[in-house]
Amino acid sequence: MYGGKSPLELLSGTTSKTWLHDKWAPGVGGLFGFLGACYVNYGTGRPVFSGIQKHISAALAVGAFATIVHKWSEAHFAEKDATLRHYIELHPEDFPTPERKKYADVLEYWQPIR
Repeated sequence: MYGGKSPLELLSGTTSKTWLHDKWAPGVGGLFGFLGACYVNYGTGRPVFSGIQKHISAALAVGAFATIVHKWSEAHFAEKDATLRHYIELHPEDFPTPERKKYADVLEYWQPIR
């Protein structure tokens, strides 16, 4: 069901990234930082948007933290994929290319009982 691709082709890293890929982590992190400052103001009984400098600094800080975590996770998963790719290159006999199957071969006959 893999489309006839070998395991090395699946781990080749040829997927393209979208235009939103590098903007997602800082955007969501900044939004959470801003909303967190709003929540703190609401919880302490102050107007939600009072002390706008706290909102801006929280948005920047949490956005930067989210970017750092995102870059770390990408590096971690790249290293993991490289390790798997190297193991597959060393032991190709353990990873045969799967044969393509049609749904008619996989699904069994089904008779509805009414």
